Amino acid sequence: MAQQPDKPRHFSMLREFHLADFFTLGNAACGMGSVFLAMRFLDSGFSRHFLLAAALLPVAFILDIFDGRIARARNQNSALGRELDSLADVISFGVAPAALAYAAGMGAGWDAIVLIYFVCCGVSRLARYNVTAESLSEGTGKVKYFEGTPIPTSVVLVGELAFACWQGQLGADLYGGAWDIGPWTLHPLALLFVLSGTLMISKTLRIPKL
Repeated sequence: MAQQPDKPRHFSMLREFHLADFFTLGNAACGMGSVFLAMRFLDSGFSRHFLLAAALLPVAFILDIFDGRIARARNQNSALGRELDSLADVISFGVAPAALAYAAGMGAGWDAIVLIYFVCCGVSRLARYNVTAESLSEGTGKVKYFEGTPIPTSVVLVGELAFACWQGQLGADLYGGAWDIGPWTLHPLALLFVLSGTLMISKTLRIPKL
């Protein structure tokens, strides 16, 4: 007798999502929208594309706050939600700010290395948080403090880039000018991304979680 094929389980993964997870997906959607608009700015040169790309990331930050609060209020914290949150944060607060920096004019050789470093720091910081969250919570189910600055703090850098765009200080007019160091060029403004990434992976810096 032929074996009957399994019935398709339509939307089976969506059934595992909680309300907070959809806010997390909104966070990721804002991050990808920002990346696309940064690329559109490189093609069009219209400042409105850059400013809209920057504006999406504070929205992602708000969604990131709400997903955690909703999960705690509904007692729906899960491993899936934690991993989903980290992946969304990598896009919105790691990749998207780096894409905006590149679009702003930080596309030289040393700049690229700096931005790659920044994103790698963000990925490492989130991975460390996921594997240490249980021990840091001390059995309470809630982490009391962050080791290193949380990756959403990169919205401060995005605000600075948006201000530079508003003032017409992008591209060749980028704040701080450019330094020729060896074979490549470095825009000093990119050093803020070095600082941000380094603070994220710090183990000595402890920030209370509100």
